Formats: sequence, C-alpha cells, structure tokens
Amino acid sequence: MYRGRIEKDFNTWVSKGMLDPAAAKAMLGEYDARETVFSAGRVLLVLAAILLSAAILLLVAANWEAIPRLLRVAGIVALIWVFYLTGAACLGHGLKAMGTALLVLATMTFGGGIALVGQMYHLSGDATDALLVWFAAACVAAAAFRSAALAVLCGFLAWAVFGELVIDNDTSFEGNGYIYLVPMLIVIVIGLVRYTNAGIARHLAYLLGLAWLGWFYIELTEVWVAGLLFGAGLVAFLVASLPLSPLYRFARDAGAAPAFYSFAPAVMGLAALHTEVDGLGQEIAIGATTLAVALGGIAIAGRLNGAVRFLGYAVFAAETLYLASETLGSILGTSGFFLIAGVVIALIAWLVIRLEKRLSSKTTVEGSAA
Repeated sequence: MYRGRIEKDFNTWVSKGMLDPAAAKAMLGEYDARETVFSAGRVLLVLAAILLSAAILLLVAANWEAIPRLLRVAGIVALIWVFYLTGAACLGHGLKAMGTALLVLATMTFGGGIALVGQMYHLSGDATDALLVWFAAACVAAAAFRSAALAVLCGFLAWAVFGELVIDNDTSFEGNGYIYLVPMLIVIVIGLVRYTNAGIARHLAYLLGLAWLGWFYIELTEVWVAGLLFGAGLVAFLVASLPLSPLYRFARDAGAAPAFYSFAPAVMGLAALHTEVDGLGQEIAIGATTLAVALGGIAIAGRLNGAVRFLGYAVFAAETLYLASETLGSILGTSGFFLIAGVVIALIAWLVIRLEKRLSSKTTVEGSAA
C-alpha cells in the first residue's frame, strides 16, 4: 500500500517537473531493496514453514505409540537443531527468505515439542508455563539471528500468553501473579522490534498494552483507575507530542505510534469515567473534558499524525452525539434528537473540513520555508 502511494506521488511530481525521473527511480529502487519491505514470496515461505511444522507434529502425534519414548525426544530435538542450523547456513549464504522460513519452522517445532514432551512425560504445569518457555526461546532465537520474522512471532506469543491468562483465570487477577508479567513481555517485544527492525511487530506490543490496561480497569472498575488511565495517557501524549518536551525528538523519530498509543489510553480513561459518574452535571463536565481533549489532540499532533487526527475526530463526534442524546434527546423526543443529530453532524463536518484545510496549509507553508 505504501509502496504504491509513494510511486503514485513520484509519478505526479515527475509529470509536474518537480522531481527528476532518474531520482524518482533511484528512490524507489532504494525502498524496494530494504529488507522490511513487504514481499509476497517471503510471506508465502513463512506460511509454508508454519504449515510444514504443523504437518510434522501431527505426523509424529499420529504415530506416537509406535515410536519409542527416547526416539521421540531425540527426533524432536534433532528436528529443531536441523532447522535452526540449516536456517543459519541459508542466512550465511545470502538466502534470507529461505533462512527466515527455516527459523520460523524451527521455533514453531520447538513450541510443538514442548507440548508433546509435556504430554508424554506428564510434566507438571499449565499452558501458560509452556507458552512462557516458548516465548523465551523465540526471543533468544530472534536476538541471536536478528530476525524480524521471529520478533513478530514473539509478539503473537505474547498475545497468546495474555489470552491464556485471561481464559485460565476466568478474567480475574486473583490467584496468578503471571498477569503482572504482561508489561514485561511488552517491553521485551518492543526491544526486539528495535533490535531486529521489525516495524510491524511494535503494533502487536502496543495493542497488547492497551488490551492489558483495559482488562485492568474491567477487573477493578474503580473511579481512580479510570482517572489514572486518563491522566497517565494525557501526560504521556503531551510528552510525546509537544516540541518543548525533552523526549519529543525521540518520539518523533519513532513515528506516529508513541503519540497515538498514548492518546488512546487517555480516551479509554474518559470513556471509563463516563460509566462511573452520576448526574447530568457530572456527565456534562466529563463530556466537555472529552471534547476539549479531542480538539486538543487534533491541534497538538493532528497535523503530523493522521492516526491521532482520526481518533480525535471520532471521539469528538461520538461525544457530541452522546451529549445530545443525554440532554436534548430526552427532552425533545426521538424525532427532535435526529434533527439535532443531523445538525450536529453537519457542524462537525464543517469543522473537520476547516481543520483539514488549516492543517494542510500549515504543512505547505512549513515545507516551503524549510
């Protein structure tokens, strides 16, 4: 998607004489040469590795009783080492796609081996323990080979650990301290993302953080938790978005993610506060705060961050309609509410158009000044 968009922009600039054709071709060639660029062949090889690992494990499981116990363990260990060593050899000879697929195959086989050996020897522990061991092994392999694909796999395994904790504890914090390890898993995945340059995996970590925070509030359902979500998210957003912040340059270099994924918890906290307050006056106060935060987020980071801008628009529109339904809607009835909702949406659309034009003109002026 991004490749097609920049190629279209390059063609437009070349046709207008703003960019030299040779320069456009050279820039596209440099982009295509990056290892992180999407490649259908690489994706298919990784999918093939996953399917092959599933086929091997199912084949072993189907003939489990016919294979001696020692031979089973030796066979699983041998498969893992063969895949890892072959993958390392492929990477050493420049066959990166094949090497990546073999590394994924080895790591998937390792996870299946944990389950099969645990079942064979009736080892104590639960699925969470097995997933944590698998996650640790995948992290070691990702760091050792500096593999972006394995970093992505670590992100999915972190989600699997979180999901198993939710299911195993019946969505409860009581009785299992592993749930407090989830933030540590997130930090590890983010570290691997930066080390292996696996850009897509960072979203798995950030989204897991949002899911964990949401689950934390659902478990406790206290006003102070909602307020903490809002306050911490707002402070983090300002630190990541205000040019005066000492961390602004670092957050800017990291792209749109820091601002968006800090703005999102603030919005989550405001949504939670809506469910905690009682009385029309408190609802209007929270609603006014929500509108101010939405517009503030657009004004502070919306010019350079499309994700924050979109979320700000969505929150502003939803909050306006909610306030109209809670106040004017109950007084005027259904037909009156729809009339007011139509007028409100029209005003929001007008405001969005004006903001977009203003942000676009600012970007154009700053670009020409630079």
